[in-house]
Amino acid sequence: MVQADISQLSRECNTWRDALRAFRDEFTQCKQKLQQLAGRPLSKDDLTEVEHYHNQFHIQLINIHDLKQSIKNHDRKVNYETGVHNGQLNEETLADHENLYDQYQSLEHRLFDLREEFRNFLERAQ
Repeated sequence: MVQADISQLSRECNTWRDALRAFRDEFTQCKQKLQQLAGRPLSKDDLTEVEHYHNQFHIQLINIHDLKQSIKNHDRKVNYETGVHNGQLNEETLADHENLYDQYQSLEHRLFDLREEFRNFLERAQ
């Protein structure tokens, strides 16, 4: 068992989940923009890119959902363990927190890249 700043861990979980919700909303709007664009006459190359972004948004929205759920379950586990073990956490739970942070950073990086690529595509296609 290890002593950890439980309020800090919970704040981090909440911050990650809030950011993921914002990404979810943003990429849902991107999907709508893409659908509007797909309704116009486009070149074959542009249609290929529309399909690519449609697939990417679908995949990344699933990734956002899955990571958000993992973080939510982890936060519940942290609160449960600290209640049962007098403010102590299992080392495995603390390691899980670090792993979730790594997953969050990796996904965030992919989402930033996708956002930028899509913005560039919209500028070219319009």
